[in-house]
Amino acid sequence: MGEIEREAMSRWEKEEELEEAQAQIDIWKYIFGFVELAVVKCAIELGIAEAIEKHASPMTLEELSSTLACDSLLLNRIMRFLVHRKIFKVTPTGYSQTPLSRRLMRNGQHSMAGMLLLESNPVMLAPWHSLSARVLVNGNPSFAKAHGEDVWRYAEAHLDHSNLINEAMACDAKLVMPTVIESCSEAFDGVKSLVDVGGGNGTAMSILAKACPWIRCINYDLPHVIAEASKCDGVELVAGDMFLSVPKADAAFFMWVLHDWSDQECIQILNKCREAIPKENGRVIIVESVIEEGKHDGLNDVGLMLDMVMMAHTNFGKERTLKEWEYVIKMAGFSSYTVKPIHAVQSVIIAFY
Repeated sequence: MGEIEREAMSRWEKEEELEEAQAQIDIWKYIFGFVELAVVKCAIELGIAEAIEKHASPMTLEELSSTLACDSLLLNRIMRFLVHRKIFKVTPTGYSQTPLSRRLMRNGQHSMAGMLLLESNPVMLAPWHSLSARVLVNGNPSFAKAHGEDVWRYAEAHLDHSNLINEAMACDAKLVMPTVIESCSEAFDGVKSLVDVGGGNGTAMSILAKACPWIRCINYDLPHVIAEASKCDGVELVAGDMFLSVPKADAAFFMWVLHDWSDQECIQILNKCREAIPKENGRVIIVESVIEEGKHDGLNDVGLMLDMVMMAHTNFGKERTLKEWEYVIKMAGFSSYTVKPIHAVQSVIIAFY
């Protein structure tokens, strides 16, 4: 073996040693990966962020324990864990908020508490235990295996779970919808009426109606969802089934809906949208993740995790690459489309009649 070969072998061995050392650390993340979810859920349920926010200044452990009626020794361990994860901060005068901890406030401006409470709910955790069986040839959907029916029939029969889903979607809409309106205003050019297909409790349309009062907004969802939706000025509530028909409007709008369905189901839904929008300037606005394979950044990683969520929680849903989005859009008969990334997990796809 020559000098060059020996150097190459030495580098390879060092890399192997480093990878082995890192693996000894990384494996524990997967063994105890559930811990972060459980402890953050605990923080939301206790109302730790709300207590510190209401106090309007850092809180000592004693103050926080007293306010929350918690055992101070146990709460100290919870806070130590959360501070280590940089969810809260420790100052000389006590625990204080961070931008991340404020997202754990149920009614905070940037709250994601609803999303976390949905994903950590026992109903949504149970299907994960059947994920390996789902992946097998002829495997059955995980959610149906856990609960005897798909997530949508389950939600229709269990109104509390339906509301949990819609609250989770609403907290995301509060964050993303203003970004869509600001960063992709061209999506709404010339639009006088718009239907949010699968719009849940109407949060997205209430935001759009306030920002663009000239647009007649329609919130369209299943009857049991619309029955629970809040009334809002400028938003019409319409009950129905998107697989059968979509209310007529200049534009149809989807936010985190199409990823719940298979390609053929998406094509069927989009065909109903084509029937509802005008040939002249009609469009479908899709706010969904676009997976970029091989790209390593935080938001794309969230998209990959969401793809696993779709596998566990839906029958045939998935997050899509641009090529996969192009397939369903073209197969539904749309002439062209544009894609615009925004500062969110989702991008804005506009499909034109």
